[in-house]
Amino acid sequence: MAQKNDYKGAVKAAKEYYDSNDAHNFYYRIWGGEDLHLGIYKTRDEDIFTASRRTIDRMASYADKIDENTKIIDIGGGFSGSARYLAKKFGCHVTVLNLSETENQRGRKMNKEQGLDHLIDVIDGSFENIPFPDASFDIVWSEDAILHSEDRKKVVEEVSRVLKPDGEFIFTDPMQSNDCNEEELKPIYERINLSTLGSPKFYRDAATEFGLKEEHFEDLSDQLPLHYGRVKEELEKNEHKIEGYVSREYRENMKRGLQNWVNGGEQGNLVWGIFHFRKTS
Repeated sequence: MAQKNDYKGAVKAAKEYYDSNDAHNFYYRIWGGEDLHLGIYKTRDEDIFTASRRTIDRMASYADKIDENTKIIDIGGGFSGSARYLAKKFGCHVTVLNLSETENQRGRKMNKEQGLDHLIDVIDGSFENIPFPDASFDIVWSEDAILHSEDRKKVVEEVSRVLKPDGEFIFTDPMQSNDCNEEELKPIYERINLSTLGSPKFYRDAATEFGLKEEHFEDLSDQLPLHYGRVKEELEKNEHKIEGYVSREYRENMKRGLQNWVNGGEQGNLVWGIFHFRKTS
């Protein structure tokens, strides 16, 4: 199933980026194979895959209940890795709404290979226009994806719309701190083709406007520079293995980009953690 959209601006740029062979092969071969999100690390040298799985577990622990009757939509779900993990562990049904058709093709293939395609639907589309009726889902889930939107307020509005009464919004997103130095963050803005990131204050204000009450925020900001640093280390260590899959230009740009995220986190300009909201109206 695909949305018919004339993507523009940052959304179009994000789609073109994640659909590219370079990006697809980098994230698949370096970033852990299943997931595209940040990990929660027990040690500084822990593997990315294990840390990324820990993030899913931690997020799921905030939900009231996830079982075979729970309907979840993962907005910006990448390779559907989180969907597979949740479906396998809880038996729930997960809809993945994701912009990149290239990622979605791989996600569908992996879902089928792991015998989970009956529990997971993968839809090509943007979370700025979620193609489902009001009150369709018990949980809206998202990991490190909403930053790519130029209209994050619209995303939060759409999330609230498709949530059932008392439904939950559980997500992570790399954010700029409320009092960040925007000049120091310019290299990050330029790389993702945006002029800002969301901030904790932005998400709290948008959630309140659209009838979502904050239940909890777990601040895990120390994990952000650690994660991007680990990815950079893995890229440098395995660069020879991906030469035929990922161009040198992309690899060099990625190393600079990852270092910018590390710098932003270490400077205190970036925030990352788990937000948990509930629909109250």
